[in-house]
Amino acid sequence: MAQHNELGELGEDMAVSFLQNKGYEIIERNYRYRKAEVDILAKKVDILAVVEVKTRSTSVFGNPQDFVKPKQIQRLVAAVDAYVTSNDLDVEVRFDIIAIVKTNQNYEIEHLENAFYHF
Repeated sequence: MAQHNELGELGEDMAVSFLQNKGYEIIERNYRYRKAEVDILAKKVDILAVVEVKTRSTSVFGNPQDFVKPKQIQRLVAAVDAYVTSNDLDVEVRFDIIAIVKTNQNYEIEHLENAFYHF
């Protein structure tokens, strides 16, 4: 497996642990719909959090959250709409980003709730 894929998988695992420690129930990982892949679907009370995980080995080229592009956001919205409809869910949907950056031997995790409103 390529090194960037391993880092991405590690980041998703860290994000799942982070969310579970915050009281979220993980509903799905790597949910696919057409060309979209939703990294994590998590539920807390009556909120369905759609979580995009961005992991970087350095922040030299920018913050991880800066790499979520408008086309990706459109695909995520369509995927989640299909997911909510097909599962007949009555929940509030929120789009989050978990940004993870490796600093020395540690990882810094930042959870940006309602992140797409920041773009």
